[in-house]
Amino acid sequence: MTTLSISRPLFGRRRTRSPIVTGLVRHALLIAVLVVMLYPVVWMVAASFRPSAEVMNSLGLFSRNYTLDNYKHGWSAGQLNFSRYFLNSIAITALSIAGNLFSCSLTAYAFARLEFPFKRVLFGLLLATMLLPYHVTLVPQYILFNRLAWMNTYLPLVVPKWLGVEAFFIFLMVQFIRTLPRELDDAARIDGCGHWRTFSRIIMPLALPAIGTTALFTFINSWNDFLGPLLYLNRPELWTVSLGLNSFLDVTGESAYGSLFAMSTLALAPIVGFFLGAQKLLIEGVATTGLK
Repeated sequence: MTTLSISRPLFGRRRTRSPIVTGLVRHALLIAVLVVMLYPVVWMVAASFRPSAEVMNSLGLFSRNYTLDNYKHGWSAGQLNFSRYFLNSIAITALSIAGNLFSCSLTAYAFARLEFPFKRVLFGLLLATMLLPYHVTLVPQYILFNRLAWMNTYLPLVVPKWLGVEAFFIFLMVQFIRTLPRELDDAARIDGCGHWRTFSRIIMPLALPAIGTTALFTFINSWNDFLGPLLYLNRPELWTVSLGLNSFLDVTGESAYGSLFAMSTLALAPIVGFFLGAQKLLIEGVATTGLK
């Protein structure tokens, strides 16, 4: 009669992977994904330094004839100097960030700290608006702004930011403010602070990570917005960077890709700089609010 040993595995020895090998495999996979994701951006930057004749003829990153002509020609190739488009984008983006931070933080404080009738219902309706695609409200907004005679002005792009229409950022700030202890509000109330002083001097300084996250995403959305300026801005002197880049494309096939990639690289630089500057606040805000 044969017996099976309990300490001996039935199908041979179990192989254990070395932590070093596991780490190497994991890092190799991450580096491969990183290369695939970043290659189009790196290729665009490399192509901006090539002669126009070589831009669309090679998928490599290196060339023997690097030049700055694409930047020189691209800066003044549009209907106006590209510096005008950058100033317009900076103005719209700055006003949008200020409006979003003001309106979203006030609305979030009200939902997180105050008690008023139908609070839960209103907050549910606010979250429900996040399910509406932007294109659903596009036509009614266009008709409204047209009747208000706001066409060819920056008002359609800036005023909604001051009215708390960004439900995602309100939800983000509500989640963050709820993590702050209510004892802070009680202590401020004992010291004679009203809701405004509690909001401005207690809550806002502690909510910097959520404010930084809101500012960063508002910057990216406003800077890259193409559809809004395309609808409401018809005069070239009002165009933003995204509309200026669109002017390089020609339906006849004579598009200036070298100048387009050069100006696209310059348009990308503020986003990268802003992201690197606000990276610490962004990570803290995402980690604290639990957003992924």
